[in-house]
Amino acid sequence: MKKNKDKSFAGIRVLLVEGRTRQVMPMMESLRKLGCYVVTHNVSRLDMGYASHYPNKKVLGFCDPSDEEKSYESILKAVIDHKIDLIIPLNDFVAILLSKRKDEISKYCKVATNDWEIFQNAGDKLKTMAACMSNDIPCPKTILVDKPSLMDIKLNSMSFPLVIKPRTGFSAVGFRTIDNDSDIEEILTKTFEKYGPYLIQEYIPQTDLQYKAELYVDNDGNLKSACVFAKIRWYPINGGSSTMNVTVERPDIIENCKRLLKAIGWRGYADIDLIQDPRDNVAKIMEINPRITGSVKICYVSGVNFTIQILQDFLGIPVTEFFNYKIGKYLRYLHTDILWFLKSPNRFKAKPSFFNFWCSVDQIWSIKDPWPWFTYTFQSLFKIKKDKKKRRLE
Repeated sequence: MKKNKDKSFAGIRVLLVEGRTRQVMPMMESLRKLGCYVVTHNVSRLDMGYASHYPNKKVLGFCDPSDEEKSYESILKAVIDHKIDLIIPLNDFVAILLSKRKDEISKYCKVATNDWEIFQNAGDKLKTMAACMSNDIPCPKTILVDKPSLMDIKLNSMSFPLVIKPRTGFSAVGFRTIDNDSDIEEILTKTFEKYGPYLIQEYIPQTDLQYKAELYVDNDGNLKSACVFAKIRWYPINGGSSTMNVTVERPDIIENCKRLLKAIGWRGYADIDLIQDPRDNVAKIMEINPRITGSVKICYVSGVNFTIQILQDFLGIPVTEFFNYKIGKYLRYLHTDILWFLKSPNRFKAKPSFFNFWCSVDQIWSIKDPWPWFTYTFQSLFKIKKDKKKRRLE
């Protein structure tokens, strides 16, 4: 493995939590190249963070939203046992957990996440939409009340179809479109019972592209990098996570995302989802994912190195700028792209073709570190049925 000649980051002990996420792959590789001592926190030997050859140390622990206290204790034990300097959370649950308990765990090491008060402005979609609407940043019209009802829909002059979705969450879990007010109170009740607090907003026709913007704001509040890519394909096909992405040039998206992060006082890495509204041709912000995204590999391929920026902020030194990223770089998530192919009526019309395996890099596959692809595939076979159940409103 070719290492970085710059010794600024040599020996920094970094804990990545957790090892079953897709984003662990480029993060492990980039940290090792920079000379860091990499520890991964895993729940199974099949996790990519355990199967990979990149970590210096692989920890088996507990991490599950069903038990926050036990999860925190497991992470803290890894921090103390391995003398960790910096933790980087890689999924929503861990980011939330560490943000809530940042003061406590900061006695032992630094955490690459925002303070809880600021974190909530990004982790809660309702608060994100409120920040957008109060600062005239393009977003879907949203009812800005807790637990909105049919009466609130009428008072806000909202017209059908509408979208109901959980205020926290990811991958379109709990996302539902409502075409009329028939049985809407029952639907709202079931949504609250299964997913917790929800929001209601206008439905934006999904006939245009969706986008993601990856940005980094340093400790002084200055934007230091931005990378925008379009979601060419996604699964589920009625709204979900991307299966094929391509980097694009969209300064308008970067500017609006920059304004939003400034409005909420954000620091560090942020992933922002947007959708192009075909009615006015404006890209509108849907949500902020306050942690490293599963598609972050496309940024590294395009020349944006978030790892260096996170480490520079950790050391308190000037953060390198990465704005001139390469346009037209493709990233594929083959596991769900196969599902897209099976379900999409446009399976043979897509560009690039589903059968073109040479124009893109895969989110997980690496010839330099192949084994994690196979363990992840094995795990995914058992996750499909569980994921479908999560999305179904019973």
